[in-house]
Amino acid sequence: MTKSKASRAVRSANVRLAADIGGTFTDIAVFDDKSGRLSFGKALSTPQRLVDGISAGVEKAGSDYAAANLFLHGSTVAINTILERTGAKTALITTDGFRDVYEIGRINRPDAYNLFFQKHVPLIERALRFEVKERMRADGEVLIPLDEAGLIALGDHVAKIGMDAVAIMFINGYANPAHEARAKALLSKRHPNLFVTASHELSQEYREFERCSTAAANAYIGPKVHRYVGEIDRHIRSAGFKGSFLIVQSTGGLYESVQAQTQCVRMLESGPAAGVIGTQALCHTLGIKNAIAFDMGGTTAKAGVIYKGEALTTGAALIGGYDKALPVQIAMMDIFEVGTGGGSIARVEDGALRVGPQSAGAQPGPACYGHGGTEPTVTDANLVLGRLGADRFLGGEMKLDVKAAEQALARAGKPLGMNATQTADGILRIAATAMSYAVKGVTTERGLDAGDFVLVAYGGAGPLHATAVAREIGIRRIIIPGAPGVFSAFGMLFSDLRYDYVRTSLMALEDAPFDRIEKVFRELEQQGRDAIAATSVKPDQITVKRALDMRYVGQEHPVTVDLPMSVFAKKDRKGIKQHFDDDHLQRYGTSAPDERAEIVSLRVTVAGLMKKPPQERIKKGGSAPPKAAFTGKRPVSFGGKFRAAPTYSRAALLAGNKIAGPALIEEHASTTVLMPGDRMTVDAHGNLVIAAAGAK
Repeated sequence: MTKSKASRAVRSANVRLAADIGGTFTDIAVFDDKSGRLSFGKALSTPQRLVDGISAGVEKAGSDYAAANLFLHGSTVAINTILERTGAKTALITTDGFRDVYEIGRINRPDAYNLFFQKHVPLIERALRFEVKERMRADGEVLIPLDEAGLIALGDHVAKIGMDAVAIMFINGYANPAHEARAKALLSKRHPNLFVTASHELSQEYREFERCSTAAANAYIGPKVHRYVGEIDRHIRSAGFKGSFLIVQSTGGLYESVQAQTQCVRMLESGPAAGVIGTQALCHTLGIKNAIAFDMGGTTAKAGVIYKGEALTTGAALIGGYDKALPVQIAMMDIFEVGTGGGSIARVEDGALRVGPQSAGAQPGPACYGHGGTEPTVTDANLVLGRLGADRFLGGEMKLDVKAAEQALARAGKPLGMNATQTADGILRIAATAMSYAVKGVTTERGLDAGDFVLVAYGGAGPLHATAVAREIGIRRIIIPGAPGVFSAFGMLFSDLRYDYVRTSLMALEDAPFDRIEKVFRELEQQGRDAIAATSVKPDQITVKRALDMRYVGQEHPVTVDLPMSVFAKKDRKGIKQHFDDDHLQRYGTSAPDERAEIVSLRVTVAGLMKKPPQERIKKGGSAPPKAAFTGKRPVSFGGKFRAAPTYSRAALLAGNKIAGPALIEEHASTTVLMPGDRMTVDAHGNLVIAAAGAK
């Protein structure tokens, strides 16, 4: 068979290639639907030209672009552009009299008694926020027509002063987007090189500050993400790819790369969301209802939640945390993130040892990588304490420099009178505490008891720290899935096409017109079906889910309530109220069944379900691991004392094998640490199921 014929044959087999770019590593997962073959690749990320890291990973996975008919991609480029403030020169055009809405915000003061508190800094400075005459009423009626001549003059001025992007947010544009749509059309036609965003394209909810912030964020990251996605598209197609290029959204769903180039803000949490989707698939296989998806990579640690079998999402997020938040009003996975990863830098500040949020990244990386890094990181600490094998990192592909790590740790600990080992131990303790905050952020702060959940740990560094994090917050059961080091890329293979829509429609529940509700839902659902039909992918099935944003009369903020279709078919007001009361009680610990409720917004999720990789079983063995799995012993520090701990090759373990801690279980892109007293069992699918000892 010739090479070209071979490529066509493989393409017809429906091969999916998934790429997840992180701050330190780029992970690749390849699945052949016909043969059932699943392979992985991991390579250092290449910040100067990210596609090079993807290509290196694809090669390590034993595949190529021409062999795939689906290319799935998740990346941190969008969120990092906001956090690092490296976006485009952006202007904002808004309704006359409202230029300061974006800066005033909600006037919240998270730290009320801090005289030095500084609120959020807008992505667009005041001098670049412009007003135009127009006004819509809250019911969508035109009060003041759009001043098109004034808008055109503004557009010319914006282009003249060198802006790359423009965000348009008109008051009440969610109720009637006609003025926003017209403004975008005029600006785009007159200035085709400007990246123009209108708020109604992203959000049709009320709250002008949140809509303004969302539009501003999309415009700010737009040119960079547009170039980035376009560069990848050109690269893979020049290498022979002829299939569909899909991007993972912050919801964990997929959308076309062409859409991602305009609605960039929808991919803010694309990489982490894919890991939560992978966790959800694992939970369905194992019959687990409640789980925490814990992802620790090279730069950050993230946590999401599977509750009652479903991944929890939110209708808005605060980028940068509550203190200095920039809200983004779009559907996304409910994920909490802390700046603690394998590459997080440790240093002494104000007489105390601190870890992160600064990261050594892929270049220069931790000191032990030997690429020029001199500051100690979490990875250096794990190496010095024996938890990583210097000659076994990435399956032996990458040798680690123990001496460089020891020197970096010794320098850092010297001001505190600590040697390299003591500093390393302190770093890991601090890191575990910091990462426990991410887990609490998606459980305890949501009214959920973390102790009732299973911790599913993945990412290159997740299995190294999973048992320590579990002890911090009282979790007794931990699962390390197969190939945890590339699990987010693997999770993309379980993603579906997904489109989320929301429309504000205020009404009292007691006399809500169900005909009007049904009409809005049908319109939103048809938008989703049309969006899926417009893609190049034909899903196996289309599903629809409905939800209502609700609150008690007199409240300011609503709760999103997922509802079965039956309550709408039966026009069951009592059923809707009961669901709302239950969700309010779950979230806030209180409810008011006798109080009147109102509907704020209607939400729809339309998903195009795609075929999923099977969850394979592994060969069964006895309770004792086979001799081939034992790879020796090495000194490992636990609680400040070194002891000889056995090491095992995960690839050689069989279902039913049991290992008691202390021990290390090594695989290509990760190492699982069993602390003294922990007990591990390999389940039928090859997952490592750990019973943690000494959880608080």
